[in-house]
Amino acid sequence: MEQTFALSALALAALAWTLPRAKRRLELSRAKHRSLAGHSRMAKRLAGFIPGYAYDEERFFNSDAAPAEVVSRRRIGFKRLSETFAQRYAKSIAMTARAREGISDLQFTGSYRVPFQYSPYLREHIKTGSFLQASSGVEVVDLDGNAFYDLTGSYGVNVFGYDFYRDCVDEGIALTHQLGPVLGAYHPCVADNVERLKAISGLDEVSFHMSGTEAVMQAVRLARYHTKRKHLVRFCGAYHGWWEDVQPGIGNPLPPRETYTLQEMDARSLQVLRTRKDIACVLINPLQALHPNKGAPGDSQLLDSARSAGYDRAAYAAWLQALREVCSERGIVLIFDEVFLGFRLAPGGAQEYFGVRADMVTYGKTLGGGLPVGVVCGKQALMKRFREERPADICFARGTFNSHPYVMGAMKVFLDRLETPAVKDIYAGLDERWNARAERFNAALQGAGLPVRVAHMQSIWTVFYTEPSRYNWMLQFYLREQGLALSWVGTGRLIFSLNYSDADFDEVTQRFVKAAQTMRAEGWWEADAALTNKAIKRGLLKEMLQQAWGSKS
Repeated sequence: MEQTFALSALALAALAWTLPRAKRRLELSRAKHRSLAGHSRMAKRLAGFIPGYAYDEERFFNSDAAPAEVVSRRRIGFKRLSETFAQRYAKSIAMTARAREGISDLQFTGSYRVPFQYSPYLREHIKTGSFLQASSGVEVVDLDGNAFYDLTGSYGVNVFGYDFYRDCVDEGIALTHQLGPVLGAYHPCVADNVERLKAISGLDEVSFHMSGTEAVMQAVRLARYHTKRKHLVRFCGAYHGWWEDVQPGIGNPLPPRETYTLQEMDARSLQVLRTRKDIACVLINPLQALHPNKGAPGDSQLLDSARSAGYDRAAYAAWLQALREVCSERGIVLIFDEVFLGFRLAPGGAQEYFGVRADMVTYGKTLGGGLPVGVVCGKQALMKRFREERPADICFARGTFNSHPYVMGAMKVFLDRLETPAVKDIYAGLDERWNARAERFNAALQGAGLPVRVAHMQSIWTVFYTEPSRYNWMLQFYLREQGLALSWVGTGRLIFSLNYSDADFDEVTQRFVKAAQTMRAEGWWEADAALTNKAIKRGLLKEMLQQAWGSKS
């Protein structure tokens, strides 16, 4: 009987140990986004099964069962575009072709401008240039002398206009030129930069790095060091650099190990934070307010018209406040990754804009005044890299080019200019200005009867499509023809600099509408009347299964 009692006690103890763990595991699973984007391992496995294949010429022009007359218009329009690009951008295209053989980034971006099925045929017949020779105002100029309104934003660096940053760099180098590229020691302007950044961030200490990715790495490293926990939480779709498993899933050879990818703006994620004891920090990229739980939109995935986005400032601010409260309760470090958005929404960044204070903030992009930089601002208790009571217990982080004099000089000029009346005027009424512009832009598209709209977060926009189509990705080439420069992700992200005047913006609107009208006239938005987004997805799945099956036979 004693043996039976002992076995029962052991069984009860095992159950008592197992049930809470199972409950926490279930809560974690439920907090992940329902799509594959929230399940990194599954996404990587599925990606491994997608076969590589390309459409032939017939399929390229008629992957949506369009009438013969429409297909004919597409062919004529495509040939016209091809000839226009070859003549108008000849020097830029030639330089890009020559450099592509030695620059792997060009090979990658060139291949993924559009969905992979269409890419080989498109690259053979419509070639684009990736070289520029000048910038001024809100325009850039290619090697052939063609001027484009810039909608790339230089990946977010260009907040105030290229002339602004050219001056920051020139003045910053002049300020520090007497010291030159001396590394290790600091130029005196560093002390001023630190005080300014402490005031802007509302935090105690600062460390300098060479990139935004490196800054985020250091913030997470310090959070783990001080909390003595190893896991971090990021939210589905957010980007925090391409290091370790913090950019999980497709594109990363490492499986997720210490990263939990949860659903943003969801109470189940808050429950995970409340109940687990292994979470060191939570990473927030405020840009996700525009498309929560979705990756950065790019035309390489634009196979139908399911792209969507929307921005609710109040709702996102409430989410951040709830997150702040949970992190405070549980001793979890809340990190705002403002590498992309910092200084675009407000002089004090997302903390000021949403009214929520983080424990650590990372900056990059524009803060260097046009030169590469990454910055961590944090509470004193989190920034310390050693323990005086245990001298061998340190959190090491250094960098040869951290605090480079020229970068620090350009940063000082940038921070000085934030205080000028001209820049303060730019920030005044920023939301109202860009909300009104987006409203006018959508009204122009609607008035022209075009199946295109935009969603925006101030000066960062994304294009979405209101009617089912297999060819929305073609719009980027019609926009280029009209003198609008987009980054390699195409219509997924348009980034305006804040120095766009109303006249500049109206010109962009007119050119955008004209590009879309030409695309419609040349047949790319006409298809079988029965075409739906669901039908497109079903057809693609069937097509991929046939390709995969055929490759095995």
